[in-house]
Amino acid sequence: MGINAEDIDALIISDDPQHPANHICILCANFYTLGWVTGTGGGTSIRHEDKIYIAPSGVQKELMKPTDMFIMDFHTKEYIRRPQVHKPSACTPLFLAAFHRGAGCCIHTHSQWAVLVTLLVERDFGKDACFEIEEIEQIKGIPKGRGKQGNLGYFERLRIPIIENTAHEEDLTSSLEEAMEKYPDTYAVLVRRHGIYVWGDNVHKAKTQCESIDYILQLAVEMKKLGLPWTK
Repeated sequence: MGINAEDIDALIISDDPQHPANHICILCANFYTLGWVTGTGGGTSIRHEDKIYIAPSGVQKELMKPTDMFIMDFHTKEYIRRPQVHKPSACTPLFLAAFHRGAGCCIHTHSQWAVLVTLLVERDFGKDACFEIEEIEQIKGIPKGRGKQGNLGYFERLRIPIIENTAHEEDLTSSLEEAMEKYPDTYAVLVRRHGIYVWGDNVHKAKTQCESIDYILQLAVEMKKLGLPWTK
């Protein structure tokens, strides 16, 4: 038996700012101020129990409302709520890849620093290289990896794989999944000339990891300008 309209509305209407439908709107408005979701780019998705809340495609992320949200059943991958006035996010299969690894939230940004770092890695190390950096304090904001306790230490190396961009976002899915398999400890994947996907066990962790990584990427770009190496 399907869910009636009244029950569906109850899934998106709440006074709690931490409710997924509200939280995605708050996050995306904040991300807009950081330049991460400029011009409708980027997106955010939260898994709450057996439901996945997804920001729509092609909308100004800083102006979204809870009623704009898509809701998908995690197990069946069928939409419980699908607003007719919006398009489903093309990022959806990539978000699902993160959720199948146990993530509770996945954030996709079009950060300029992410784009620039992918170009610097390609220029200096080749297309098959990943981004690597060490001995930067902010690295301590990134988890060691799946099933491991704690975060990376100051003297440990952060590695973020890079995949090639495609004409259509959903076509990135297989490359993203391959990068996840090759780098099982990663919580992020860079997309060359495009941006980055970052995920975490919950919304708080995904947000703090995304902020930490963006700080590191910006620092990496500035280090290159000064001729400073990323690793020893």
